[in-house]
Amino acid sequence: MAGVYISYPFCAQKCTYCNFASGVFPRELETRYMETLLGELREAAWPWTPETVYLGGGTPSQMDTESLAAVLKAIPGKWAEATIEAAPGNLTVEKIAVWKSAGINRVSLGVQSFNQKELARTGRRHTAEVVEREIALLRAAGIESINVDLIAGLPGQTLASWTASLDWIERLSVPHVSVYMLEVDEDSRLGRELLVLGSRYGAGDVPNEDAIADFYELAVERLARLGIERYEISNFARAGFESRHNLKYWKREPYLGFGADAHSFDGEMRWRNPENAAEYVAGHVADQRQIERTPADALGEPFFLGLRLREGVESNAFPEIIERFVGEGLLERAGSRVRLTSRGVLLSNEVFAEFIAP
Repeated sequence: MAGVYISYPFCAQKCTYCNFASGVFPRELETRYMETLLGELREAAWPWTPETVYLGGGTPSQMDTESLAAVLKAIPGKWAEATIEAAPGNLTVEKIAVWKSAGINRVSLGVQSFNQKELARTGRRHTAEVVEREIALLRAAGIESINVDLIAGLPGQTLASWTASLDWIERLSVPHVSVYMLEVDEDSRLGRELLVLGSRYGAGDVPNEDAIADFYELAVERLARLGIERYEISNFARAGFESRHNLKYWKREPYLGFGADAHSFDGEMRWRNPENAAEYVAGHVADQRQIERTPADALGEPFFLGLRLREGVESNAFPEIIERFVGEGLLERAGSRVRLTSRGVLLSNEVFAEFIAP
C-alpha cells in the first residue's frame, strides 16, 4: 500500500541543530509555495490510492487551516493514517478540530527536550507544561496516536536532565517516542560549529559520543519498561502505534512526495523535487525532478533500510559481509533473518556503509 509525503519547509524560527531544507522565509514565498504545491497535487497521476499521508517540514502545524484542508482534499482515498508534525506552542482547540475534520489522526510533536535551558539554547520556545497542555487538547479531540521527538546530545544535556525528560514521557504516557542522537554535519549551524571545534550555539557543551550513547541506551531501557518497544533504530512504540507511513520507507513500499525536497519511490525507481522552496516554485516541478537511484543501485538497499528495523532482514545475500559483522558482534542471526545487535545499533552507520553502492 502506498503513502504520500507533503513537505512544508516553513518555520517560525530555525533551530540550531536542524539540518533540513527548512527555515524562516518571506510570506510571499510561502503564498507562491502553497499555490505550487496544490498545482503539483492536482497534476498527480495517482497510480494507486494512498493508505497513509504524512505532513512534514518545517513546521506544517503552522500552516493556515484553509490551506491545510485544501492540500488534504487534493489527496484521494480514505487513509488509515494521516500524520502532521507539530511544534509545541501553536496548537489550539480550533486548529486541532480542523485537522481532525480534514482526516488527521496522528500528531508528531517536536519536543526534543523537556529541559527549559536545553530548549532555549537550541532556539525552541515551548515548555514542558505547554507540551502537557497540548497533548491533553489532542486527547480531548479524540487523537490518541501521538509521538514525541527527543534528541540525545543537545548542548548542556546531562544524565540528570535526560532522565528528567524520560520522566516526562512516563508522566504523559504517549504511545510513540522518537529518540534521535544529535547529527553532526554541515547542514546545521550547530553541526558546522562542532566540525570546526567552535563554541557558538553551545557547541562546547555538547556531550561526548559515549555520553550520547549512554543516553540513548537509557531511553531504550526506560521506554521498554513502559511497554514502548524499539521497532526501528530511532522509533519506539506501544503495540499498534507504530508509524505506518514511516515503515514504508524502511520496507521499501511505494510513496509519492510533494513539495520542496520531497522524495518519491515507485517500488523500483527514486526521484526527488528541487531541494529548496525558492527552486521549487521557480519552474514546472515535473521538469525539475531528479532521478536519485536506479534498480542496479538498489542491490544493497533492502539491507541497509531493513536493518534499521528491529526485525531485521532475510540474510540471503552478502554472506561474507554478514559473517564478518556477526563475528564483530554488530549483527546477530534470528532464524532466517539477520539484525543489528545493541552494539550494532550504536555503530549502525558503519554497518550500513557496506551495503551502499559507491
